[in-house]
Amino acid sequence: MPVTEETSALPVPGWRRHPARRQLIRRRVIVFSTTSIVIALGVYLPLTLLGPLAPTSPQLVPFTTPGRTAAVAMLPGYGASAVGAIGYPEVFATAGSTDPLPIASISKIVTSLVVLEAKPLILGDPGPTITFSATDAALRAKYVALNGETKPLAAGSTISQLDLMRVTLVASANNYADALTGWAFGSPVAFEIAVTAWLSSHGLHHTTIVEPTGINPGNVSTATDLVEIGKLALANPVVASIVSTESMTLAGVGSFANTNTLLGRFGVDGIKTGTLNGSSNLLFAATFRYGSHAVTVVGAVVGASNHKAVDAAVTTLLAGVKAGFHEITLAKKGEPFANFTTAWSQKARAVSSSAASVLVWSNTPVTVVISAYPARVGEVRTSIGRVTFTAGSQSVVVPLTLDHSLVDPGPWWRLGNPIQFID
Repeated sequence: MPVTEETSALPVPGWRRHPARRQLIRRRVIVFSTTSIVIALGVYLPLTLLGPLAPTSPQLVPFTTPGRTAAVAMLPGYGASAVGAIGYPEVFATAGSTDPLPIASISKIVTSLVVLEAKPLILGDPGPTITFSATDAALRAKYVALNGETKPLAAGSTISQLDLMRVTLVASANNYADALTGWAFGSPVAFEIAVTAWLSSHGLHHTTIVEPTGINPGNVSTATDLVEIGKLALANPVVASIVSTESMTLAGVGSFANTNTLLGRFGVDGIKTGTLNGSSNLLFAATFRYGSHAVTVVGAVVGASNHKAVDAAVTTLLAGVKAGFHEITLAKKGEPFANFTTAWSQKARAVSSSAASVLVWSNTPVTVVISAYPARVGEVRTSIGRVTFTAGSQSVVVPLTLDHSLVDPGPWWRLGNPIQFID
């Protein structure tokens, strides 16, 4: 049976049967397409060519500081001793007894500070003129009988407050120390009240002063308290100036040398000796320099058999302490601490605006916190962040700046990267 193919005519759409209608539809398509393109370009071009570029986030540069071995401070095996430094709240090392021990003439440092609180002086001012009484003159015989250090003092003679303190501290004259407190407070009881209040106000709870000279063994302190007393002494410009004086001459008194024979040697610039009942003590200070830094070490040695022994102990101790400080370079000027890389591959760096270093004791760790802000195109900043270095109680902040500004990538990059402008 033959196969036949049947066909049937499909209906012709109306738009094909009417040319005018076809033309209208084509026009509408063209208009719609053109309008869409115009709208797209009207949005796309401003978006890409004029849109703000997102800020570039920083990538922090890893920072490490060199490790240090622990310092060794050779403290004597007798009595009590301690050492610290100005600007460092902790005591670096201690040895021996922690009980309060007699401090002898180191008491005169406390006496002078208490007097200056009641009768303040500024550096360079001699202060009021004081006339010695017969009672003052009789003090010399009193202290000679006690085998204490004295200097000539005549009734009716005059002296400035500053010179009275100089004889007290440099020559360690007991009769002058007693006369000083008599003038300042009027009576031993008033002095004892004042000194007790002063010790309490400075947190020196392990120190007791019952009279101004130290000839009484009831004047006691611990080595750690003495370090704090030494710091207080050096914080007072008048006392600091006096205790660094090696020798002097005063009318009516004569010439005398400082009882601290280490002055001017091994960096020593203070503070006070003390001798009582065969025991020698030294509250000392020494200044050392390390590059652009200086540090003043303060320490105390109590209970040596004689002054030669205490001087030898302090000399050995200072050598170890001096070797235990290190100057650490924290940043060189222009050193990078953060990098910026833009989406169009431009690079910039956050660099230190200045050099910085720190002086650290022993193996004190140095921690670093880098804070950098995002960078924007065309932005000129004097600061784009900071680096904070911390070493013990010390903190050093170094500002960061951009080494150069970021520039716009140009229209071709903008047109080719629209995703960068879409939130």
